Amino acid sequence: MQGRQTALTMHSLTILAAFGFGGSELLLILAIVMLLFGGSKLPQLAKGLGQSIKEFKKASSEDDVTASDAEAKMPQAPKPPGQN
Repeated sequence: MQGRQTALTMHSLTILAAFGFGGSELLLILAIVMLLFGGSKLPQLAKGLGQSIKEFKKASSEDDVTASDAEAKMPQAPKPPGQN
């Protein structure tokens, strides 16, 4: 489990580095968020964000299943005469 968490952390850091965010920029952003929302609101914001992401993934996977079901139910084009 520790290896997976480390991989996820490294992946997250790689994504942030791609946008040019370093450690000091992230600390500054975190400090601004703390000032705007306060420490008591942050868990609620994180919970809401997590639920939103979960709902988005659920809807996305349902769309994939619906699309594959629709393709399976599509009628086949008739074959020209003389071909089996």
